Amino acid sequence: MKALVGVKWVLDFSVKVRLKSDGTGADLAGARMSMNPFDEIALEQAIRLKEAGAVDEIVVVSVGPRPAADILRRALAMGADRAVLVRSDAPVEPLGVAKALKSLVERDGAGLVLLGKQAIDDDNNQTGQMLAALLGWPQATYAAELAVEGNVATVTCESDDGLETVRLTLPAVVTADLRLNTPRHISLPNIMKAKNKPLEEIAPEALNVDLRPRLKVLRTDEPAKRRAGVMVASVDELLDKLRGEAKVI
Repeated sequence: MKALVGVKWVLDFSVKVRLKSDGTGADLAGARMSMNPFDEIALEQAIRLKEAGAVDEIVVVSVGPRPAADILRRALAMGADRAVLVRSDAPVEPLGVAKALKSLVERDGAGLVLLGKQAIDDDNNQTGQMLAALLGWPQATYAAELAVEGNVATVTCESDDGLETVRLTLPAVVTADLRLNTPRHISLPNIMKAKNKPLEEIAPEALNVDLRPRLKVLRTDEPAKRRAGVMVASVDELLDKLRGEAKVI
């Protein structure tokens, strides 16, 4: 079985976000970029499935600008077999990504799609669900455990009420949560081997996909700064402030 893993090129989680002076979005000039952490977890799970013999080939895909090839090389060094970059220099919305992934799934004949549950830049949590709907496949989201036997995937999903275990008949779409696994460290020999693995760059038009955004961001603002706290001398004074100023009781 072939597994397709989607990864997104995002601002590194350890970098403080700066906004452009004109309010049009985050300033990425010179900023450190990396693979979306949830997508890295999804990729690690695909690699583990391949090591267990449930997956024969791993294709990793990113939709974004040419520098996104850096995270694809990292994915190849982790253990993916080949990579595809769907080139788009403009921002791409979840629906556009889902359409591009659908075309690649149909082109390459993937039987399992693994994605992170959401990207840390826009937090939309939509691509996996949209892709499953476009393909007409079953889906499991927020996966904390995943096992594949034959054409059946058993997924333990996290929910507000606890854990839910579902069985899916493959092909299917699964989105990864934090507790699914811990991604492996990459060795120097694997980094060198990744340079010889195939990385295909393709235009959206070749997939017959329109990535033009449907939404327009009018302005991006930083959240309001929190006011400094104050010390109170007694419980009665605290209650007065909660009633009169905060108006929470």
